[in-house]
Amino acid sequence: MASVNSPEDEDSAVDGINITPLVDVLMVVLVMFILTATAQVAGIRVDLPKASSSVSLSESKTKAISINDVGQVFLDAYPVTLPELEDRLRTEKALNPDFPVVVRGDAVVQYQKVIEVLDLLRRLELTQVGLVTGRPK
Repeated sequence: MASVNSPEDEDSAVDGINITPLVDVLMVVLVMFILTATAQVAGIRVDLPKASSSVSLSESKTKAISINDVGQVFLDAYPVTLPELEDRLRTEKALNPDFPVVVRGDAVVQYQKVIEVLDLLRRLELTQVGLVTGRPK
């Protein structure tokens, strides 16, 4: 009578690959891609200037500073004055010293307002600063 676990079966090659763990990992990657691709700063309408190439700077800890067409400054969709912006960024830097910042300025905003924000970021010694542009049509 033959035994259930014969020595010949132990040395034989595996005929199939279990792809269940691979599918699970791919589903997680797909969900993360969908979530990060749709993440945007909501609530502030800014008409971005156009550039020939643009790079996505979206990260989970990124702080977005928006300047609308009348020169009002927003930090993550909340209106702030420049002193309030400095205080909040200083607090964030104390918690996370190396966080990225993106500046979104409306195409018709006064250049001086953008320079004031960039100067504030320089004074706070924030080095990961990006300027957001739109794609040309």
